[in-house]
Amino acid sequence: MAPKNQSREARERLRLYQARQGLHERQRRRRVRDDVVWAGALVLVAALATGSQLVYAATQDDDRATASASATGTATPTPSPSATAAGTGDVPSKDIAEGSTWTGSLTLNDDVRLGIELDGAAAPQATSVEIDLIRKRFYQGTTCHRLADSDDFHFLQCGSANGDGTGDAGFQYGPLENVPEDGRYAAGTIAIARGSSPASQTTQFFIVTDDTTLDPSSGGYTVVGKVTSGLSDLVSQVTSKGIADPGADGSGKPEVPTEITGATIAREK
Repeated sequence: MAPKNQSREARERLRLYQARQGLHERQRRRRVRDDVVWAGALVLVAALATGSQLVYAATQDDDRATASASATGTATPTPSPSATAAGTGDVPSKDIAEGSTWTGSLTLNDDVRLGIELDGAAAPQATSVEIDLIRKRFYQGTTCHRLADSDDFHFLQCGSANGDGTGDAGFQYGPLENVPEDGRYAAGTIAIARGSSPASQTTQFFIVTDDTTLDPSSGGYTVVGKVTSGLSDLVSQVTSKGIADPGADGSGKPEVPTEITGATIAREK
């Protein structure tokens, strides 16, 4: 369970973001209704599905039990047959990315600085969402809550509003974009985490720290960009230090607590 002050900061961050987005009361009611539908679908899918490991993004408090099972087991939920490409809530326009390449930085724990590049042509919707979140400083103060470092499974997952794999910015979105057909994600890849549905992408992303294979039969994950510098620092200062209390799939909280302390983004000229 997250400390009370961390939960309070997460709630305040979410409230401020929603205020900036101009969410209305009717959108809140619709989201609550959709949450009930998503929670039921996820429970059903988790019970039926088989496969390999999942980079899972839990988005609601009611999904905590499902998120825990997905993070510590080996079953991969299959996409819900009722899922659509449309999201819920006020999703940032995919036109923000302008079909361009965007460059910037992601700073962890004040001294690990990663150069990043986002591909607005290959993944316009995901890139637009990331640009919007970075511009609005959504990520500042959030934690990287999950580390995986097994033989063929290496990533650091970040961007959860509540710091524990749950919470979002008031929206979920699809479709999947720029997904590797062979399930191979090269070291340095930045991809969007999700739940069982292709339309369950939200604020969470993961950085691949070494070549990784993720089961393509589950639909795969949107590759939004890549790390262009600093990956070796991330490995030496964070991921190589190990995992605290790893689950059955070998993933868990990083031994080194890791927080996003800065993020910048700008369109390449």
